[in-house]
Parts: sequence; structure tokens; C-alpha cells
Amino acid sequence: MLHKKNWKLKEKIFKIVLLFAGVTILLIIGGIILSLLFSSIPSLKKFGFSFIIGNEWDPVNEKYGALPFLIGTAMTGFLALLISLPFSFSISILLGEYFKKGLLSSFIKTMTELLAGIPSVIYGFWGLFFVVPIIRNVEMIFGAIPYGVGILTASIVLGIMIIPYSASIGREVLELVPNDLKEAAYSLGATRYEVIKTVSIPYSISGIIAGIILSLGRALGETMAVTMLIGNMNSIPENIFAPGQTIASIIANQFNEANNELHISAMIELGLLLLVMSAIINFLGKYIIKKLSVEG
Repeated sequence: MLHKKNWKLKEKIFKIVLLFAGVTILLIIGGIILSLLFSSIPSLKKFGFSFIIGNEWDPVNEKYGALPFLIGTAMTGFLALLISLPFSFSISILLGEYFKKGLLSSFIKTMTELLAGIPSVIYGFWGLFFVVPIIRNVEMIFGAIPYGVGILTASIVLGIMIIPYSASIGREVLELVPNDLKEAAYSLGATRYEVIKTVSIPYSISGIIAGIILSLGRALGETMAVTMLIGNMNSIPENIFAPGQTIASIIANQFNEANNELHISAMIELGLLLLVMSAIINFLGKYIIKKLSVEG
């Protein structure tokens, strides 16, 4: 009886610890949102909705508009996603279907994980010394101003940076496809390609999309490499070759230089906008995954 009471007490303590951890996370998230919102009040009061649609960022004259940075963030994020998708999807299928085990599989997995572990600043240096000269030559061929740095340059490097995130999740969900389903397809005369196309991918589609959304969230918030490669121009990019700014890069460039309340408040409101964008993408992703799971 005493032993049973001890187990009940331990279980109760364990539940309390779990509940405390969950509540703590909620409090941290709530604290972050409230602190950003409270610090953004001066900017919200002065500019209102015009802060989002304004295209001029002039700290000297206290004119702040976030539109160039919203567009820059969206352009780099989605371009990076388009660049990374073919590679991450191919790696997922290669490791999830063709080379599940063995020396080659271990080597590719290690190299992919290494990509995720390389510091952002190293990617930035590599982009400056390798990607920028190539893009500059391409711009000269097309008659564009040979900046070298810009939206496309940042997107290429960012695309490489996010490959491991979607690739690793895609591989894991493909490995979860039941062998019974595959064997049934093979018994009907299906080729490996047909099994992948008609069984593995449809079964894993929600997880694959989850990986894509995770990588997009990573791309939107990336700072150092993007700051080094995007050109840091406070205007709406005319094309993908033009320099620009993302929300993360403008905060990194100017936050330490902000010397008045309104400028600081505007920078914090940019952070709040980035948080809202990330939240919308995550909620949208979960909705899509839920819909696909129900339909599947």
C-alpha cells in the first residue's frame, strides 16, 4: 500500500513538472509578444497602418515605412525556397528510398547535417567571395547594373542554408511509409519510380510540406548571411538582381545606431511584424497539413 502511494505521489509530481514546463513556455511566448507590442506603441500611435504600406525609411526625418523590408523578406524567403526545393526533395527521396543504409547514405546524411551546422557568417563570407562574382558576371551579360550583391545572391546562399531542414524531415517521413503498402504495389508490377510516385510521396505529403514550411520559417528569420549579401538598400527592389533589405537585416544594421525613442520603437515594430509573419506561415502550414491528412 505504501509503495502504491509513493508511485501516486511521484506521478503527481511528474504531472506538475510537465504542467509547469508547458505553462512556462506559454508565459515566455506571451512575454515576448507583450514586450514587443508595448515597445512598439510610439511607432503604432504615430504611423498606424501607414507603417506597413509606407515605402520610405528615413531616420533623420523620422519617416518610417516597412514595405521595402516586407517585400525584401518575402522575395528572399520564397526565392530561397524555390532554389532549395529540388535539392532537398531529391535528397529526401535518395536517402528515404534508394540509400537507406550503407556508407554512401551515412556520408550524404553527415554532409547534409554539416550544412545545418555551418555558422551563418561563414555562408556570408563564401557568398561574398564565390557567389557575388558569378552573379556580377551574369548581371553584366543581361545588361543589369553589376552590383553582385542583392536579392538573388542572398536567396541563393539562403536556399543552400535551408536545404538540410526540409531534406531531413522529408527523409524521416519517407522512411515511415509502411513496407506493406510498398510490397503490395510491387506485387502488382509497379516499378520503384511508380511506388515512390503513387505510394511513398502521397503517404508522406503532409510531413514533406511540414519540412518545407519549417525551412521557409528559417529563411524569413535568417540575419547574418543575408545582411552580408543583400546589398542593404532601403528601397523596394526593382528586380531579383537589385539590392534590398529584409526585416532581419535592417534590424541588424540599424538597431545599435537607433538613438531616439521613435526609431527604436519602429525597429521593434519591425520585429513584431516578423513574428506575425512567422506565426501566420506556421498556422497556415498546420492547416494545410491537417487538410491533407484528412483527405488522405
